[in-house]
Amino acid sequence: MSITNFKLAKENNKRIPVYGIDRFSRGPNKKIEYQVEIFDNTRNFKVTYPHRHDDFYEILYITNGTGYYTIDLYPFEIFPGAVFFLSPGQVHELVLSDDIKGYIFLFSSTFYHFNKSNPFKIFELPFFYTISPNSPHLILKSDIQKNLVSDLFLKAISESENELIEKDDAIRALLDLILISCKRMFQELPEEGSLKGLVLVKRFKQLIESNCNQNMSVKDFAELLKITPSHLSETVKNITGRTSTDLINDRTIIEIKRMLLQTDLSISEIGYKLNFSDQSYFSKYFKKLTGVTPQHFRSVKL
Repeated sequence: MSITNFKLAKENNKRIPVYGIDRFSRGPNKKIEYQVEIFDNTRNFKVTYPHRHDDFYEILYITNGTGYYTIDLYPFEIFPGAVFFLSPGQVHELVLSDDIKGYIFLFSSTFYHFNKSNPFKIFELPFFYTISPNSPHLILKSDIQKNLVSDLFLKAISESENELIEKDDAIRALLDLILISCKRMFQELPEEGSLKGLVLVKRFKQLIESNCNQNMSVKDFAELLKITPSHLSETVKNITGRTSTDLINDRTIIEIKRMLLQTDLSISEIGYKLNFSDQSYFSKYFKKLTGVTPQHFRSVKL
């Protein structure tokens, strides 16, 4: 993320703006639940970077051009064949070359979950609500993969530009096909025995995301999931190769960094807001996981 932009926002006493999906509507004052379109350098909705989205998701597929997509402080290189997935609340910034081309699909939670009986469906996908610096994007390597994704986007764009019967149903079906296709290419489909484990890990990540300012323990999350801490830890380790504490710490550090860069709160105030009762422990916790103190991180980055 552009530290310069963070500094300017802070100096101007501004917070990172939060945009609703209606901000990206093509029509004046038009309420929308999705937007699918060509992505190029003519696309301008007069938004300020960095910013975040409220309750809607984004899929960005790049077919030409280069640049960087910074998501929650992690910079990702943009190049043809890259597909990026953005969840609500993630702070992000785009730096693009003039020849950038691709497709973008924005959709609200309401639009996605319409007629879906499983409220956790979105969390079962491997690329939303992830907290690893390697996870928000997929790289399409073969022409078959690239053509498949391009064709699905083009069909969705065509549907959105025509007022045909059951238009929204058709676009929702195409969105599902895009997500299913990306899921298949993102990772090999798991064996049947590990499906429950994947669902559990996704629900765990959802709870981490929604409680990232509570400084909760593995035991706390296990109680919410109605399982034992050992079962949660074992499942997370088997599915991700990492510990439950690792996932909690990853998200907590992101939240601390956000607050250090985006607010004028003191170190002790940030610790208090994130439910750390001891200021000394808060600073030691941050330094242990990042190698620097909160004060040093803020002073260097800003």
